Amino acid sequence: MNFLAHGWLARGGTDDFLYGNLIADGVKGADLDAWGTEIARGIRHHRRVDAYVDAHPVVRDARARAPSPQRRYAGIALDLLWDHFLARHLEVGERDALVGRCYRVLDGRVAPRRLEAMMPALIRQDWLRGYADFSFTCRAVAGVGRRIDGPNQLARLVPWMERDYGHLARDFESLWNDLEAELGVAP
Repeated sequence: MNFLAHGWLARGGTDDFLYGNLIADGVKGADLDAWGTEIARGIRHHRRVDAYVDAHPVVRDARARAPSPQRRYAGIALDLLWDHFLARHLEVGERDALVGRCYRVLDGRVAPRRLEAMMPALIRQDWLRGYADFSFTCRAVAGVGRRIDGPNQLARLVPWMERDYGHLARDFESLWNDLEAELGVAP
């Protein structure tokens, strides 16, 4: 899952809890003492969501359908694609309310070093709403691939995402139903 999904699953919590969910990928290690209690709880929630998603049979099946040369990168592409499907799944009003809250929470704080250059761009370029557009999502997947050393394996997954779009949409629905039931709207 990516920013939009983590935000949605954390929307029932405090702003600190939401912030922890949104920045967790930029926080390494198990020692979260440098973060406040609610932020640390949000980071742990984000990690539980990621572990749940990575182990889910639907996600394992989707990764197995990815072209074998890029299969090891498919999880990254799927995380962004899940945000695309979520952006299209949510009602516009509820999505916009969540996006506004996420941007407000992120804009008012210093991001972890690993994310500090990206967060202003995420807000300024309105990534969370942009994910509703499949072309935007494909560009985002390719953009992440440019930050990985070597040939852009993520960009090479875009044709697969296009071909398998319908199947991946059904995968998302199944995954999302299970995920919301298991870890959704954490207080």
